[in-house]
Amino acid sequence: MKKEKERPAKRAKGGRQGKEGQKNRRKDERVTAPLISWKAGLVIFFIMYLLILAQSFIMASLLERGIPTLIGVLAYYLACTGVLLTVLFGLFWRYAIGRPIRKIAGAARKVAGGDFSVQVENGRGDGRKNEIDVLVEDFNKMVRELAGNEMLKNDFISNVSHEMKAPLAVIQSYAKALKDGCVPQPQQQEYAAAILAASQNLNAMVGNVLKLSKLENQQIFPAAQTYQLGEQLRRCALSFLEQWQQKDIEFEIGVADVAVCYDPSLLELVWNNLFSNAVKFTPEGGRVSCSSCLKDGCVLVTVRNTGCGIRPEAQSRIFEKFYQGDPSHAAQGNGLGLALVKRVIEIVGGEIAVKSEPGQGAAFTVKLKL
Repeated sequence: MKKEKERPAKRAKGGRQGKEGQKNRRKDERVTAPLISWKAGLVIFFIMYLLILAQSFIMASLLERGIPTLIGVLAYYLACTGVLLTVLFGLFWRYAIGRPIRKIAGAARKVAGGDFSVQVENGRGDGRKNEIDVLVEDFNKMVRELAGNEMLKNDFISNVSHEMKAPLAVIQSYAKALKDGCVPQPQQQEYAAAILAASQNLNAMVGNVLKLSKLENQQIFPAAQTYQLGEQLRRCALSFLEQWQQKDIEFEIGVADVAVCYDPSLLELVWNNLFSNAVKFTPEGGRVSCSSCLKDGCVLVTVRNTGCGIRPEAQSRIFEKFYQGDPSHAAQGNGLGLALVKRVIEIVGGEIAVKSEPGQGAAFTVKLKL
């Protein structure tokens, strides 16, 4: 009895899936032109009109000679007409549909061979698109994304192979000293802590390099969605609660509850890196604040900290990859956080500015459109 009751629900679910499938099979909104242009349709209509007209003349001229003769001539005429239409349809298919498909097939073979610079040209010049044009557009977008993935791999190999040497050297030398028994008992914990810190730094660097390389080469991003920016800022700030309590930092946040439309995961990278830098460069007993305001249809988010500040000559380079303006904090980072921030701001179409003076802390302001 229980199974019989479950069947209608399954059928209803199948019905919903069927409707969703039909909805997904609807015409692509990007298609604004017919597959066969009105000129080609007019030519086909004119040819068919001439064939029908010729058939009517044949029937009128041979009707007096008798039905058998008329049938024989019409059969011969229809056979020739069929051959002619087949040839015309073949030519139309070859040049109107077959040629762009052959271009895509040739480009696909090059992509399979490792050439990700291939782009198929679109022959239309009026800005409209038919199904073939949409296929070409999607193919080109796919190849660009594959090229981005290839560059991501190459960038990752080149960057990581260079920057991982220092933490690996620390891990190797300290581990060898512990293995050989050259370290006195009181210092063994110190060496183990150094190995752990170097491995953590290496892990963070690899993760940041992957994120940055992906953002630099990625062209397709998740769809933007509307969410509360103030709630996101407060949530990101709370994730650093333990760190600012350890350094006895006074943390203040006063942000407006305003709705924005962006990819939340991208902006979360921005806030986490700005908060991380603020806490890292603020001395014990210092102060970190986060505020926001609305201006000219934009929201301005400022993360400010007290501390050593940024030298004027370093302010123009702080968004470069692996650049660290303060060597005293080099062991706590890898110079990729602000590069990630800059890239995300470029992707979302925002702006970022820094204001700092040596010994008076720094203030990073992010400008986002509402």
